[in-house]
Amino acid sequence: MAKLPGSVVALGLVSLFMDMSSEMIHALLPLYLTGMLGASALLVGLIEGAGEAVAQITKLFSGAWSDWLGRRKPLAVLGYGLSAATKPLFALAGSPMLILGARVADRVGKGIRGAPRDALVADLVPLAQRGAAYGLRQSLDTVGAFAGPLLAMLLMLAWNDVPLVFALALVPALISVAVLVIWVREPEGERQAKAPVRLDLAALAALGPGVWRAVAVGAVMTLARFSDAFLILRAGEAGLAMAYAPLVLVAMNVVYSASAWPFGVLSDQIGKRGLLRLGFAVLVVADLVLGFGQGVATVLLGVALWGLHMGLTQGLLATMVAAAAPETQRGTAFGVFNLVSGLALLLGNAAAGALWAGYGSAACFAAGAGVAALALAGLWRR
Repeated sequence: MAKLPGSVVALGLVSLFMDMSSEMIHALLPLYLTGMLGASALLVGLIEGAGEAVAQITKLFSGAWSDWLGRRKPLAVLGYGLSAATKPLFALAGSPMLILGARVADRVGKGIRGAPRDALVADLVPLAQRGAAYGLRQSLDTVGAFAGPLLAMLLMLAWNDVPLVFALALVPALISVAVLVIWVREPEGERQAKAPVRLDLAALAALGPGVWRAVAVGAVMTLARFSDAFLILRAGEAGLAMAYAPLVLVAMNVVYSASAWPFGVLSDQIGKRGLLRLGFAVLVVADLVLGFGQGVATVLLGVALWGLHMGLTQGLLATMVAAAAPETQRGTAFGVFNLVSGLALLLGNAAAGALWAGYGSAACFAAGAGVAALALAGLWRR
């Protein structure tokens, strides 16, 4: 396998440190909201869904903007910088509504950076290396996603102070921005500003059927999976103490990180369809284990299967979008993909929260398994 460009590795490190920062907060936030601020499972789902939906809507416009500018890095710096600036707000927020405000602001930063960053990866490597490139970035991102919860747990065991952990999350966020500014370089060559990218129906249809197939698969997958905040709530319901709640994200992201890059490389060699079907099948099993398993150990098994599903599918979907999109509309294609996924996440989180509040956690995860099973059946028919 040819060596990947240094900027691709640097982008992976940028994702690693920012995800470490975000997950230090996210690992404690659901139980902090329900146990200390009095929020319901439905409200947790709405906060998570609203934040992610705002992020994905923002990605549509930032992706199109990066296509117009012919530059990706300036928008990535803006987005990562904004997310870093929001981290102290979580430490200062004392009510669910203030947490919502901080979460939305943080996710706006994520939305600004996401599509330009993903398009930049495709700009930096040839088609034959894109599975490996997206898999590497996703793996490094996920290293941060389990290092952050692990650090949060250690800090909780030392000081048992949730706002302090939230405040310290600023440190890795600043490291992330520094790596991006210093070490990431866009491809060399003359760049000229293009005509503004159109976002009307005709222009979006012109992205091509391959992009829209990836969009549809990603949306259905998001409906079936909803937010991992529900994994943390499920572990708390099974008896896991708040100080150990970050173990949920550690377990998920260790498996996710270990599997994303190998599966990305494998997809370059054997194709994507079989791995996509396997990803949906693993999600069905994960939902059933989480919904009907008993005890903390069984819940953590379901969490690990959830992480395996993520490793199988997330880099794969990014590769599908990059391969199908016209080169001059790559940022727009990623923006559309993330927009639809974000709206699906908002709907899925609201439904999951309502099912949990009305019928219990088993109904929430059984519904996710049902949606994933229907999607798997549709893939087999194709």
